[in-house]
Amino acid sequence: MTDVLMPRLSDSMQEGTILTWLAADGDDIVEGQELVEVETDKATMTQLSDASGVLSIVVAEGTTVAVGEVIARLQPVGARAPAPVVAAAAPEPVAAAAPAPDGSPAATSNGGAPSPNGSAAEVPATPMARRIAGAHGIDLASLAGSGPRGRVVRADVMAAAGLDEAAPAPPASVRDPAPGAAAPPAADARTPDGPAGGRGGTERVALSRLQQLVARRMAEAKATIPEFQVQTEVEMTAAVAFRAQLKELAESQGLPAPSLNDLIVKTCALCLRRHPRANGSYADGAFELHDRVNVGVAVAAEDALVVPVIHNADSKTLGQIASESRRLAESVRAGTITPPELSGATFTVSNLGMYGMTAITPVINPPQAAILGVGAIRDVLARDGGGEIVDRKLLSLTLSCDHRILYGADAAKFLAAIKQLLESPLGLAL
Repeated sequence: MTDVLMPRLSDSMQEGTILTWLAADGDDIVEGQELVEVETDKATMTQLSDASGVLSIVVAEGTTVAVGEVIARLQPVGARAPAPVVAAAAPEPVAAAAPAPDGSPAATSNGGAPSPNGSAAEVPATPMARRIAGAHGIDLASLAGSGPRGRVVRADVMAAAGLDEAAPAPPASVRDPAPGAAAPPAADARTPDGPAGGRGGTERVALSRLQQLVARRMAEAKATIPEFQVQTEVEMTAAVAFRAQLKELAESQGLPAPSLNDLIVKTCALCLRRHPRANGSYADGAFELHDRVNVGVAVAAEDALVVPVIHNADSKTLGQIASESRRLAESVRAGTITPPELSGATFTVSNLGMYGMTAITPVINPPQAAILGVGAIRDVLARDGGGEIVDRKLLSLTLSCDHRILYGADAAKFLAAIKQLLESPLGLAL
């Protein structure tokens, strides 16, 4: 018999939550088969089986256990207990041989026990996709996944359910069962004075482990880090023209074109190398100066802010940064990002310019020394050196700093270096 333990999927992981078993009790498992989806403090991971045998599940879905605890056992094939397996499999032939023509869940779910022909449990899908599919009776096996390696993602299930992508239904596990959560008339019925004058319903949504981590880290940062900000405005006319040239060149070669945010990431990486304090952290009364420049890029996921990391960004070309940033962002939105891709950042860039925000004052992500907030580029009129009125493209940058390692002059010099390089962007090509 082989014990299946809760794996340690990152250095900071202390416990994990069983999201979805990808096989059923009594199934034959082969070594290397996808076995279970585990939610950690950094991401959701699919754990592969390290051995072969008959699966005996110990920890149910939705349960949180410590790293190293037994979550399942693999019995030798000859030790299969026939009674539970036969009882669970008895109704399957009828459902499999005569599926309902309307594709209802009762006809396609295989009674909850996966089969070699492709049950919902065997379909590669993100946890959010599974939750929404379960809430709306969507058979995952009937969907063509648009995620990496054919993985079914939230958007696939939303489209199949005919739901508006801009207003997704909450997962069934955290949805308020009160009628008012689903239909306005029911809400009016339970509030006699109507929504304007009476008491409305309250929906309590449980935080995912990732949301809990973000909340805890941000609260700790505000409570323990003596933070200050410096801000500047960058004249981005040259950078915008430079990016247009790069885009034309990249498209002619069938390559991803660097975005303005990619230019900012590369700029920060080069300046971090020249200003090691900004690439460091404060720990136990000492400065820790890192020899690698790893830039985190904040990405808005479905229900949380996720920061994948571009490692060794100072030594990568703009083309490499463009390709990697897109791949990481897609992995975040598809729910396939891995803990190593979220670990090791020494600095973070948080850009809200795409939402039209002119400036952002971000919160430091400890133990990093600083984080750069990026706003939207604004078209303004200004006078040039000769007094003529000209068009200018201005970008607001705000650097939030840990005062224990970065002092005002240090922060000003670092931000001034970023400004200078963005205003003369040819230096990024060297």
